Amino acid sequence: MLGYSLIETAPGCRATPFHNHRYNEEMFLILEGEGSIRIGHDRYPVRAGDIIACPAGGPETAHQIENTTDKPLRYLAISTTKEPDVVDYPDSGKFLVTGRVSASDGTRTERFRFMGRPETSLDYWDGEN
Repeated sequence: MLGYSLIETAPGCRATPFHNHRYNEEMFLILEGEGSIRIGHDRYPVRAGDIIACPAGGPETAHQIENTTDKPLRYLAISTTKEPDVVDYPDSGKFLVTGRVSASDGTRTERFRFMGRPETSLDYWDGEN
């Protein structure tokens, strides 16, 4: 399954923090405007008609699109929707775990999201008898 989002980014703004997905791939089709994409340690210009593929992986695949002009930047974001996914935010040292888990009544699933930092992780036996 694929997920789709139409994103409009105002002049001088970014739609997301710099991030990478451990399990999901993303692709961006620039529809209107210009800007740049940061991938790993590099930046590249983007403009209408460009297609950018961002594979799943570690911080070396982290990416972020920025509108560097005084006009709106519009793009289509397409991604796989594998669950669970782990998203790293290299600039801030955060991570996000997201997915669906069975509800306690067993009849449906509920969204699960947890954001944290590795240094705040609990010990396996924390709070256990």
